Amino acid sequence: MADSFNKKDREKKKRKKQKEKAERKRLRKEEGIKGEEFMYVDENGNLTSAPPDPLKKQEVNIEDIFVSVPKKEDLEEESKEREGIVKFFNNDKGYGFIMEKGTSYFVHADNLLDPIRDNDKVTFEIGNGPKGPIATGVRLLKK
Repeated sequence: MADSFNKKDREKKKRKKQKEKAERKRLRKEEGIKGEEFMYVDENGNLTSAPPDPLKKQEVNIEDIFVSVPKKEDLEEESKEREGIVKFFNNDKGYGFIMEKGTSYFVHADNLLDPIRDNDKVTFEIGNGPKGPIATGVRLLKK
């Protein structure tokens, strides 16, 4: 019984929405309001309703256009060694975490070059582990 009431109520709301939509369409037709039917793309790639100015053309040098990934020698070489602080390290279990700029990296005892403890400042490199990035080549920061 309740299902049929909900069904009737839904159908009633649906008919009401259809009538409202038809009324809005009729009003737009009477007023002669039309939406944007055609859009242009400006020199920055933005959509505009105004056509572009043909006198405002820009010359483009073909050497400035890159279609592929830059070559390896064109990329800047960034330092692979990072500095961080040991957030937690358990010698019995052989793992811990290093914090660097708000990011935490997992470190395993196999990747240690020097023995570390909690709150030590260390240098390390980022490697790929089975569950994400890990710290490798971990050594104490020389003071």
